[in-house]
Order: sequence, then structure tokens, then C-alpha cells
Amino acid sequence: MNNVVCLDAVSKVYGRGQSAVAALREVTVGIPKGSFTAVMGPSGSGKSTFLHCAAGLDKPTSGSVRLGDTELSTMNETQLTELRRERIGFVFQAFNLVPSLTVAQNITLPLRLAGVRPEGAWLKEIVERVGLAGRLGHRPAQLSGGQQQRVAIARALVARPEVVFGDEPTGALDMMTARDVLTLLREVVNALGQTVLMVTHDPIAASYADTVLFLADGRIVDSVTAPTVEAVAERMTRLGAYV
Repeated sequence: MNNVVCLDAVSKVYGRGQSAVAALREVTVGIPKGSFTAVMGPSGSGKSTFLHCAAGLDKPTSGSVRLGDTELSTMNETQLTELRRERIGFVFQAFNLVPSLTVAQNITLPLRLAGVRPEGAWLKEIVERVGLAGRLGHRPAQLSGGQQQRVAIARALVARPEVVFGDEPTGALDMMTARDVLTLLREVVNALGQTVLMVTHDPIAASYADTVLFLADGRIVDSVTAPTVEAVAERMTRLGAYV
């Protein structure tokens, strides 16, 4: 299976000398195309740093990060910005919608920033798939939290990215709404062949993934395939996350 994202011996150190903190230590992993991967670990285990390095939001101190055949660690900030806009989708806990724009304008914003015209049929399919067909003229304030996160997912998909990164995408949602959003992410992988990499602290959210990677002290210490809520929670407890 082809890997969309590859990390090879990636380390990230913040600070220098006595105050240096290693957030990632020699992490090597591949994220397969068309897969849903969850990343879990105790607080301070390096989850956010892992996501930021994998997505080109942060540069590793050493090691290599590749998106497809593109090496990220040698790119400058302008090149990385362009790469993120054209080849990567993001879904954050805080939705990050523009309040003054309509749903339709928020969804197509990455394309407009790139100077690309939205593809009508693809836009229609995404809007229908995320269940927003009747809401395109609404502003974010007129939507529920779950609907706002659906807008964010549609926005992440509109440029047909090679991978969608989710940073606690259900962290601000109640349980029922979170399950709707996770089901949607699962469908996006199954039906559209999208690749999703999601950082989460929630075993229920992780159970929607194909594989869960467990981080501790900046290293990948374990992984679980076809995860259940119970298996994930038990593994997290052994990592000391739920003591």
C-alpha cells in the first residue's frame, strides 16, 4: 500500500542546552493512502508536535518528512504555505470559520486563496455528503457546533487534498454530535478514498480509525489495528494516561 505521509527518524527539540525539551524522538512511520489513522498518547507525549511536523506546520530538528514524493524539511515557508493550501486539508477543534462569510464561501475559501475556481460537481457532492445542502447561505453563527465542524470538513476536502489532518476535531462537540462527525470522517475514507490522520484523546473517536498509533515521551510505543473502544482505553491506561 502506498504511503501518503512518511516520517523517517523525525526528532523535534524545543529550546537549547539545559532547557532543551525533546518533543519527538526518532519517529519513523508511514500513513497509508486511503486509511484513517488516529494518534493518541498521554498529555505531553508529542501528539500535537507529531501532527505539526507531519503536516508541514513545524520543521523537525532532524529526520525527514515526505508528502508523497515531496520532501518537506527542505522547503521554505512560502513553499510550505502553498503545499498546505493545495495538498493538505485541516480540521481543528475550534472550527476556524470566518464569521462574515456564508457556508458556501467558507467551504470554497482555500480555492479562492489559491486562485482556483470551485469544481461544481465536486462541490455539490461534498456539500451533500456532509449534509449542508440547505445551509449554504447561512453564516457560521446560525449553525450548531456540529454543523460548523461539517463546514470545516467540507472546506478541508474541497481542494481534493492528499491527506486531511484532524487536531481533536470532536473535542468541542457533545457525544452525539461527535459521533456524527466521526461517522462522516469514516465515510470520507471509505467512499472517497481520502486519507485522514487525527490526533485525539478520546478512545471512542479512535475506535472509528483503521489504526491507532500510541505516543509516549515522543516515541511511537505501540499501535492497534481495527481498534475497539475497550482496547484503546486499556492501552491508554497502561501508558498512564487514565490513572
